[in-house]
Amino acid sequence: MHGYDFPVTENGRPAEKPDQDSLGFGDYYTDHVFLMEYDEDSGWHGGRIVPYAPLAVDPVAAIFHYAQGVFEGLKAYASPGGGAQLFRPYENARRSNLSSARLCIPAIDEDLYVGAIKALVKADAGWVPSAEGTSLYIRPFIIATEAFLGVRPAKEYLFCIIMSPVGAYYKGGLAPTRIFAEDEYVRAAQGGTGFAKTGANYAGCLISQEKAKKLGCNQVLWLDGTERKYVEEIGTSNAFFVIGGKVYTSPLTGTILPGITRDSVITLLKSWGCDVLEKRLTIEEVFEAGRQGELSEVFATGTAAVISPVGEILWKKDSIEVNGKETGPLARRLYDAITGIQSGKAEDPFSWVVKV
Repeated sequence: MHGYDFPVTENGRPAEKPDQDSLGFGDYYTDHVFLMEYDEDSGWHGGRIVPYAPLAVDPVAAIFHYAQGVFEGLKAYASPGGGAQLFRPYENARRSNLSSARLCIPAIDEDLYVGAIKALVKADAGWVPSAEGTSLYIRPFIIATEAFLGVRPAKEYLFCIIMSPVGAYYKGGLAPTRIFAEDEYVRAAQGGTGFAKTGANYAGCLISQEKAKKLGCNQVLWLDGTERKYVEEIGTSNAFFVIGGKVYTSPLTGTILPGITRDSVITLLKSWGCDVLEKRLTIEEVFEAGRQGELSEVFATGTAAVISPVGEILWKKDSIEVNGKETGPLARRLYDAITGIQSGKAEDPFSWVVKV
């Protein structure tokens, strides 16, 4: 790993830090951001840390008209011995470059990517919350800034990192959610951008989220885009189903996000001797397992909530309860294991934690 020394412009008007017991998610932002530009002559250059402020971007910038942009999400945690630590940041750097390749955006060296994150966390170290269940959410993103009207890859880009102290993603914490299986709209299709973390994927999901709210549900269970029968993701998270003692999750076939928490969960489960199957599963199989009493747990995995148990699934005019609408033992064990490693309170046998 290379060390990077980015110039820092101090924020002369630092914001008042919020109460750690009422952070919410994405409501507050730290005093500084990281910025770096790209052009064809210089490549990625000019990395720096500056006061948080609105971005000056041309109205004709390609990001506004052709959605050429990608983003990531990870967290920094207060270390028990002081300072802060990151959870698998190099996986975020690799996934960012995977997304960028699909959107024709130039790659960023992984060491540079992680070095920028570490530098910004150090600059705003006082914003890393230490209360139970809190963390500093980090949002790196890349947008096409070249000013032109025409459908082609841009020649200029901006890499930016912002940070936000957060509490639980869902107000209920680890309380089971209610979801509905969407068989009208689709999130992704083979050959599309489903595996990429790009804003365009999320805009198309909003209409189904609104449907979910009207049904009294927290999230959407997405089905495949071709046959509308295979379960894929839950909202913006990967989905896991425990049926007959085996754990099922959708394989990485190009239509779902290669989640870092997903990979961590699979690694942990296998280390515990659990039978994990990356196998396509139909919504009918899920409901039949529920009717037969074989569906013991359903949960979503992602950076924001880590583990989000599901207590009920709606599909068409039918519904099934999962584990009596209670958090299952496997979901609880996974949540405790991952958050324990992330916070430094538990052993890290996989060397996932990176000190800042």
